[in-house]
Amino acid sequence: MKHAPENTQPFFSRGMRLLTALMLIGLGFGAYRLLTGLGAATNLSDQYPLGLWIGLDVATGVALAAGGFTSAALVYIFNREHFHTIIRPALLTALLGYTFVAIGLLFDLGRWYTIWHPMLPSMWQSNSVLFEVAICVMLYLGILYFEFAPIVCERFIGRVRLPGIFSTLNSTIDLGLRIASHMLGRIMPALILAGVVLSCLHQSSLGTLMMIAPYKLHPLYWSQFLPLFFMLSAIAVGFPMIIIESLLSAHALHRTPEMKTLTPLAKYCPWLIGIYILCRTADILLRGTWVFLFEPSTAALVFWIEFGLLTVVPCCLFMSRDVRSSARALAIASAMYILGIVLNRCAVFFLAVKSPYAQQSYVPALTEFALTFGLILCIIFCYRAAVHWLPILSASNHSLHNTGKTL
Repeated sequence: MKHAPENTQPFFSRGMRLLTALMLIGLGFGAYRLLTGLGAATNLSDQYPLGLWIGLDVATGVALAAGGFTSAALVYIFNREHFHTIIRPALLTALLGYTFVAIGLLFDLGRWYTIWHPMLPSMWQSNSVLFEVAICVMLYLGILYFEFAPIVCERFIGRVRLPGIFSTLNSTIDLGLRIASHMLGRIMPALILAGVVLSCLHQSSLGTLMMIAPYKLHPLYWSQFLPLFFMLSAIAVGFPMIIIESLLSAHALHRTPEMKTLTPLAKYCPWLIGIYILCRTADILLRGTWVFLFEPSTAALVFWIEFGLLTVVPCCLFMSRDVRSSARALAIASAMYILGIVLNRCAVFFLAVKSPYAQQSYVPALTEFALTFGLILCIIFCYRAAVHWLPILSASNHSLHNTGKTL
């Protein structure tokens, strides 16, 4: 499959200039947090130490970046070569997702300048779930960069054109790029396998974090099977994320949606989402927590929205052949389930949490919303830059429409 950089349109279009301005404003709030501390910049407290940044920026970000390892497993482990065109965009999305998860965690740490401590053996806590998450995420993020490196090498091999006195280094750098690409290609199967294993480990471990709080977390959301639910829901959201990313980028870049790939990919969605629905429903019935579904509480309302409306309904939509063959309907179904995962992670970490000693409920501060919005725009900015200058998207569908406004 040939790939080409999406560089037929100017990068800083009107939409990109607006996005960049909003992004910098959001990051400005992040700088304010680093300078003033958590207490001044957020509404977090000892009763509610986990809030919007952990629930949305970290836990949700890790889940929504699952398209990287699910697509890798589909193509390279289950040998579905028909879906090879989705690998590079999915890898880029996963790379950016995990990178900004790490950046988001930086803002959520009270002493953010100690984020590197898990790399020191003297700081290791083998009994800590959070330590396991930190190590797995760091290793997987490194693997993602190694997997992405051949794409960068491909972009510059044979195109190194250093000016002036540096021109003597052109052949040496080109040779280095070719060697690096060859060596990475040899170890790529091992990297892919390690990435899939590490992803399953930390996706499930994120659910383990709240197992120690059965009296804070509402019974509809606390379960000893939280690790299983987190892993299954993350696996299930991988393909909808690939679908929505492909459709949105096609719209923004004036490309024809790759429905020949997305429609067959959507066939897996009801099976994966269905397994998650069955496991979670069985847990609620066996534990008898279904009695809380009809109480007038925030947790019950959130449950009906995120599980009933935004999980069961899109699962049914994905079963329809008409939905799978329509770009708009497919985007709606994918967006619904993605929003369901977002709401689920936020519910587990703060929406369905009630501290017995809290004097007031937790409501995210303006700084928390602004920084989260800024980080999301950063991901969009970096994605646009990558597909503009690197061979990410398939060349067979390269800029079929070059007129009109772009993102």
